[in-house]
Amino acid sequence: MYEKTYPNKRFRHTLQFLKSHIHTSDTILDLGIENPFSKIMISEGYKVENTKGEDLDLDTSAITTSTANVVTAFEIFEHLLSPFTVLKSIKANKLVVSVPLRLWFSPAYQSKTDMWDRHFHEFEDWQFDWLLEKTGWEIKARQKWTNPTKKLGIRPLLRLFTDRYYIIYAEKKSNT
Repeated sequence: MYEKTYPNKRFRHTLQFLKSHIHTSDTILDLGIENPFSKIMISEGYKVENTKGEDLDLDTSAITTSTANVVTAFEIFEHLLSPFTVLKSIKANKLVVSVPLRLWFSPAYQSKTDMWDRHFHEFEDWQFDWLLEKTGWEIKARQKWTNPTKKLGIRPLLRLFTDRYYIIYAEKKSNT
């Protein structure tokens, strides 16, 4: 997945945000297969278990049977047809999740060669906030950042100041 580029800025922001809200004594279920960022979390002292590549739209058993007290999902929900179902099935009380934001000047991402590497959703921040609220989560902290490229053109220029990523720390509402 990261053969040509490694998202250093995104990983740096994500790790900083995670450290500010989640203790290394917490146990984490990271949605998605083991990946470079889950390895970074482990190297920073977090106890991390990943899902095994099952289609989370169809099979949430890894989520419903997990005993982790934190669920992380970094750039996962945009790939799901029904993130609502996954968010409702989480038993953990803490959630750290990031999504790419919808860019008004660019279509949703679609890999031509990898069926799993496609975005069904690219959220606006208010849409993702609403999704979390409707599924029983209370947002405690949020952050956005840009993702400029080193290319020339109108879109690369717009990426200099248009937020691309949105990360949230949320806790399960007590009445859900």
